[in-house]
Amino acid sequence: MNTRPDTHHARRDLLEQLRDPTVHSGSGQLGSIQTVAPSFGVELRPVDVRDAGEIERAVTAFARSPNGGLIVTGSGPSIIHRDLIITLAARHRLPAVYFDPSMVAAGGLISYGPDFVNLFRQAAGYVDRILKGEKPADLPVQAPNKYELIINLKTAKALGLTIPPSVLARADEVIE
Repeated sequence: MNTRPDTHHARRDLLEQLRDPTVHSGSGQLGSIQTVAPSFGVELRPVDVRDAGEIERAVTAFARSPNGGLIVTGSGPSIIHRDLIITLAARHRLPAVYFDPSMVAAGGLISYGPDFVNLFRQAAGYVDRILKGEKPADLPVQAPNKYELIINLKTAKALGLTIPPSVLARADEVIE
């Protein structure tokens, strides 16, 4: 996360999670991130945002802290205000991880999340089973079984970041 030069002092990396408090799955995402953050020496600051003004104020205020980055989880505001979030991250030189590959294609740094095409295939399989007579209540709950890592090297370069070759080798797609 260290995108700003000041390695002479002890530093604490910070992550700001932009989230919509009205999305119930967001609390699960927050809990998962909060669980692992300390093991990476990262302090997580969840920030509730619902509209463009809140997003702009939150990111601008957060950008004043050194060694920060953003986590953008799935919600209506993050989809609706995608371009604003990407622009603010670039303006303030904040590395950001997104839930949706389209955000990386639009200029974001990294996305890691479920392969949406694969999710639609899974859903089509369920529709097929239901149309063949299976009861929906009898079908097991499914979780994503394929995740994608997308990296935008152009954005990394603009942020002054070098992505390690081992990470690039694991990426499903690298945008140059």
